[in-house]
Amino acid sequence: MASSSSPSPSPPAQARVGRNPLEEWSGRVRAIEAGFRAWMAKQPIHVEAAVTTAAGAVQGGALGGLMGSITADGGASWVPPLPPNADPQAMASFKQAQALAAGPLVQARNFAVMSGTNAGISCVMRRIRGVEDIQGSMAAAFGSGVLFSLVSGMGTPTPNPVASAITSGVGFAVFQGGFFMIGQRFSKPQGVSEPNYYARTSSMLQNLGLEKYEKNFRKGHLTDHTLPLLTDSALKDVKIPPGPRLIILDQIKRDPGLAKAQ
Repeated sequence: MASSSSPSPSPPAQARVGRNPLEEWSGRVRAIEAGFRAWMAKQPIHVEAAVTTAAGAVQGGALGGLMGSITADGGASWVPPLPPNADPQAMASFKQAQALAAGPLVQARNFAVMSGTNAGISCVMRRIRGVEDIQGSMAAAFGSGVLFSLVSGMGTPTPNPVASAITSGVGFAVFQGGFFMIGQRFSKPQGVSEPNYYARTSSMLQNLGLEKYEKNFRKGHLTDHTLPLLTDSALKDVKIPPGPRLIILDQIKRDPGLAKAQ
């Protein structure tokens, strides 16, 4: 009598069974994100800025709506009354307190404008300067602070809205600059001062979603000064695969800031 046995699963099915679904999903998300970054890096600056601004606005709007839902009950009770003849600094602080005590829709609007403006200006500054530095970060914070003040003050009588907006922008810029410096200080080991020879290279690779190859550039001493001189064989020598090599060379050719020697 012939013995019956269930057919063994095929090799692809076995591979799927042994794979962690969470790791597989994370890998797909990372691949999509890398492809999107590579596509964005090839677009003109106004397209990248528009998409980045829209994405930042959506994230800020979601965060603002959540905060507005949390503070919806009794949130305005902690806002003190504005004293008469207040100076621009006091006016800016009062308007920010009002904005944080508003309802979900108002906070969603305010945070969407603030986050979208910050993301858009940061994108433009990074493309123009070729690096993400404190100047670009503070410029983005200033712009977002100015628009946040103007938008959050809509419907509220303000003696001098321009001065209040500028004061808010300066406050945002100083705050953001301080956080940027603290982040830079703690991101490096204490006592180690490394020349910033790979700033433009690092920024380019991050925009392309290829930041894992930065170590290859460092091992081959391919600094920012060598970017205009890079060839396929040079990238191949530092063990970068063919696909990323094509993306990197194409980005250098498209970006005038990378194609010029520094």
